[in-house]
Amino acid sequence: MASRPVQKETSSRPHFLQFNNLACETAGGKVIFATDEWFAPARNLLKRDPPEFIASAFTEYGKWMDGWETRRKRIAGHDWCIIQLGVPGIIHGFDVDTSFFTGNYAPYTSIQAACLDQMPSFTLEGDRTGMAASPSQFEAVAQLNTDSWEELVPMIKLNPGYSESCHNYLNVTYPHRVTHIRLNIYPDGGIARLKVYGIGKTDWSTVSSQDLVDLVALVNGGVCVGYSDAHFGHPRNMIGLGRADNMGDGWETARRLDRPKVLKVNEKGILQVRGCEWAILRLGHPGIISKIEVDTNHFKGNFPDSCKIEACSLTPDEENNFIHNQWRSDKPPKWRILLSPQKLKAHHRHLFSGESVVQCGPVTHVRLVIAPDGGVSRLRLWGRPVSNYLTHPQQISKLLRQRSIAGQIVSAWWRKILLESCAIKSGLLCSYNAPAI
Repeated sequence: MASRPVQKETSSRPHFLQFNNLACETAGGKVIFATDEWFAPARNLLKRDPPEFIASAFTEYGKWMDGWETRRKRIAGHDWCIIQLGVPGIIHGFDVDTSFFTGNYAPYTSIQAACLDQMPSFTLEGDRTGMAASPSQFEAVAQLNTDSWEELVPMIKLNPGYSESCHNYLNVTYPHRVTHIRLNIYPDGGIARLKVYGIGKTDWSTVSSQDLVDLVALVNGGVCVGYSDAHFGHPRNMIGLGRADNMGDGWETARRLDRPKVLKVNEKGILQVRGCEWAILRLGHPGIISKIEVDTNHFKGNFPDSCKIEACSLTPDEENNFIHNQWRSDKPPKWRILLSPQKLKAHHRHLFSGESVVQCGPVTHVRLVIAPDGGVSRLRLWGRPVSNYLTHPQQISKLLRQRSIAGQIVSAWWRKILLESCAIKSGLLCSYNAPAI
């Protein structure tokens, strides 16, 4: 069996890789139609785990492949499939991964998208290796008029599945909510994985300001916008659905090399170390946080010793500048303590509410700080959304004049808030900026 180590983050990789995979099977994504699945079923496209290759593995239909592979086409047309996103939202980019498909990869692809008011009643069930779409399935999918869906990615050439070329990154600028995508391959062949990177979009007009919701959840538009280390697992995993399946479904850092040779604790039993790791997340909607859950599920010998959570309020312009500088700046965000340092336990759900959670008003971003290192499987931040959150008029007018990268990395709710805020008088501006901690 062959597999590749996790690819290291580099400045040359597109920024949208920090966003959430809206189509992943663990987020509820599923393939509801595929023209052909002879060698390998299309559902493999949405697996969370990296592709693998087993040289000796064969099925009665041919070589076993960890991806979607169609037969060599001998009729008119080309192959395609329909994917229902697990989390509808704004798409910022794709990774069309052809890993291990070298002499059998799809040479070209294009991607279309739609936002359907009603979910299709049909889907695909079971192992479909060796199968193709039936006439009745073609009739059902024809009702969706997928040929006329919006084209997000025009036909482009793909690279073969060697380690140095397998990731085909495709940037997208499409500001509309998407529920389904159509992946076209020309004329046939194989793709190992399709990752749809974006930000979930919730209709916040249907959410009461009195409702307590998880403001940072993937399904509510939360997104990771920065971190110090993600050696074993990305921080975006912390806002996923349900509890983590295993350690790989959480955020885990490497062991810090600046730890003292002999560790000491303070009067509260918290390790005294210089270093720490952090992850910054933007809430799906500005709000006031009142309950917190830090879950170290599955992290038994590698949980953090302690954590704290800080919060701040940033405009899109400010966020964009911090992202551009990788959150290193002479004027850092004005972080305020939301949760003071807390001792953590292994494999445990830590719940904080009441006086444990510092009331610091409406916020847009949080920073989870762990010391010295380790893993967290889930982070939940329950609070009440603030519908008329305010920003400074001069910052708003500047944002509306600019057409920069901020428009590509900020979700649609930001733009709605900015436009609504333009009419607010400067005398009513909130003043929650406390001294930096």
